[in-house]
Amino acid sequence: MFDGFREFDIEVENGFVIHGVIGGEGPPLLLLHGHPQTHVIWHRLAPRLAERYTVVATDLRGYGDSGKPEGDNRHLNYSKRRMALDQVAVMQALGYERFFLCGHDRGGRVAHRLALDHAERVERLMVLDIAPTLAMYEATDLAFATAYWHWFFLIQPKPLPESWIEAAPSDYVTRIMGSRHAGLEPFDPQAIAEYQRCLALPGAAHGLCEDYRASRTIDLEHDRADRDAGRHLSVPLKVLWGEFGTIERCFDALAEWRAVSGASVEGGTLPCGHYLPEEAPDAIFHQLIDFMR
Repeated sequence: MFDGFREFDIEVENGFVIHGVIGGEGPPLLLLHGHPQTHVIWHRLAPRLAERYTVVATDLRGYGDSGKPEGDNRHLNYSKRRMALDQVAVMQALGYERFFLCGHDRGGRVAHRLALDHAERVERLMVLDIAPTLAMYEATDLAFATAYWHWFFLIQPKPLPESWIEAAPSDYVTRIMGSRHAGLEPFDPQAIAEYQRCLALPGAAHGLCEDYRASRTIDLEHDRADRDAGRHLSVPLKVLWGEFGTIERCFDALAEWRAVSGASVEGGTLPCGHYLPEEAPDAIFHQLIDFMR
């Protein structure tokens, strides 16, 4: 699904690797995926972007074919700070000290933290279909909790959510992805099969749950510390979200991002649901190349 790209496995710490693909020529652009997916979410965009950029698309730790370390009591192994360091190490290993950055869903949260902690490495940042994590938790109401029920299921103590996912990983993928605006119709069957293969790998369900447990605990500690210290994003930011998704219904996305940014913030809705890279690849392509000049 990524013609002209090569795969890589880069060690980022103590034998632990991040898997990904790289292809194209031009300025480096790092793409980060969401839940319950892998780097494959970019299959409709990456080949076109590779005509203008050196495109790197990775599997986050705990996802895809990347390493899946055991969680710890504070969920530090899956903090967005730790996950962002993985991506910095990958780009350094590939020879890129500074790069453009775009993240969808969970990848957007990693991208947010990366741009906060390592602003000197990020030229410009785009996030897709998220509001800041702290803002989303603090504004939780019935509508949001109903739509994003999995946020509160996945943070339950192990092994409850892990055991349920491991019992039917293929069904989990199709139910999560198929329950949103457009059902399963927008997705390539090859992509769905790859998400299902990866979620069935040993440790994948645990990694996925730890990602969410970290967001409920250590990530909020880091976010509150930033807020208390008046620490804001300092790189230009573009935010896009689906017209038919939960972000549009429950949050004022631009206002929330402007509250955590000291740089320019622009963006708006696209006529799709949550999975922008697969539902609206043409629109994302044009928005991205226009912003990442």
